[in-house]
Order: sequence, then C-alpha cells, then structure tokens
Amino acid sequence: MVKTPDELALMRVSGKMLASVFEMLDGQELAGMSTLQVNDLVDRFITVDLAAHPASKGQYGFKYVLNCSINHVVCHGVPDPGEIIRDGDIINLDITLEKNGFIADSSKTYLIGNAPTAARRLVRVAQEAMWKGIKQVRPGAHLGDVGFAIERHAKRNGYSVVREYCGHGIGREMHEEPQVLNFGRPGTGLTLCEGMVFTIEPMVNQGTRKVSTESDGWTVVTNDRKLSAQFEHTVAVTRNGVEVLTLRHDETPERSALMQSASSNLK
Repeated sequence: MVKTPDELALMRVSGKMLASVFEMLDGQELAGMSTLQVNDLVDRFITVDLAAHPASKGQYGFKYVLNCSINHVVCHGVPDPGEIIRDGDIINLDITLEKNGFIADSSKTYLIGNAPTAARRLVRVAQEAMWKGIKQVRPGAHLGDVGFAIERHAKRNGYSVVREYCGHGIGREMHEEPQVLNFGRPGTGLTLCEGMVFTIEPMVNQGTRKVSTESDGWTVVTNDRKLSAQFEHTVAVTRNGVEVLTLRHDETPERSALMQSASSNLK
C-alpha cells in the first residue's frame, strides 16, 4: 500500500487529469441532460482529450465511466438515457481515471439550479466532513482519527454517515488496502506512514444512515428517501502531512480553510 516516489509521481499525473474532468463538468449546464449524456461526455473527455482510460468502465462488470447519484441515491447510480437531471436536484458524480497504470478516484456533489436551502446545507457539510478527515492525515496518525473527524462533523450538523461504504487504498488497482471508514475512534486503526495513498469519501445523509440496494444490483438509496451527498479525493501521506492528488483549481488549501472556518456562521 506504500508507493515509491516514482509511483507517486505517476499518481499525481492521474490525479491532475481527473481534477480536470471535474473542472470541465463545472462549465457544463447539467440541468436538462440525461445521466447517460453526462457519462458519454466524460467518456469522450477522458479517452479523447486526455488520452487516458476510464477505470470504472468494465470494472466488476460495470458498463459506464461514472456513477451518477441523484438526490436520495447514496452511491453507485447507473447512467440512464431516461433519467434527466432537473433544476433543484443534487447529483454526485463519481469518476475514476487510469493513466500510466495508476488510478485516481474522486467525486463531487453538484447543486443543480435553484436547489433548496436544506439541500445546499447538506452538500456543504458533506464537503466539509471530507476536508475534516483529510486534515487528520499525516505520518503517525491513525485511520480512526480520520473517521472520527468525519462522523463528528456530520453529527454535529444533524446528519448521519453511511457505514456500509468507505474509502480505500488505490494505485495500480482501484480498490487496495486499507479500508478507510467514515467513522472511528481517535488513536485506533492503521497507523499512517509516508507514501500511503487512499481515498477519503464520506457519504452524508439528511436522515437515517440506513441504506438499501435496488434491484439493478448497483444503485444504493437511503431507506427514508431523504437526500444524501458525497465528496471524495485521492490523497497521499507525505513526510509532513497530506497531499490531495485530485485537488481542483477551485480548491486551494487556503480556500478550503476559509470554507471550514466560516461554516459555523452558516448553520
């Protein structure tokens, strides 16, 4: 699970490319598009514009390049030509990319048009929870520190954290050790060391944390049909802390710190 400096350099390339996929999507008008249209747009961008490979396509028998999870869908939503993204929705787009044999994984929940205030608050807290977890990453810390920070932030804001799905090690394979839970106890779990690479990806629910899988075998939904939001980054443990390999241009460390410090004024 520990990457060499040369391997980490290649993972930075994959991570930067994946960040550019989301930056491309940021400029799109998603309302009115089908989720399959979004999938095909991302497919072309990864394969043609970036000359890379969409790592999710064909993985575990999945036919598409991304998961698209709208409103009460927690994760693993399947692109569908009949599913139209509408004003007021929230949609998580979870995308992977492989370049030079190494994979990056990231997701973002988009607010579509005039999303309600309650939805905007949930999305903001889910993003903050991810950053709270990332902030714990450094040599000598424990995975329990990461999960504890994530769940504490969600619960303090009145939300729950899904426990059935979690982050994971990543590199030449999409899913490697360790599992990175979104809950835990400080000082417990695997001790982090320089060179480890994994994802942090909290799924935060408006209501119950209980989820179910629909009959397609993929789509996971909240049992109470309330909203769910997710954010994800691929991170590396560095000598002095953490490097976010999939960091986007709108997510400078300074901006992220300001977002967290201002959050109490928005509750």
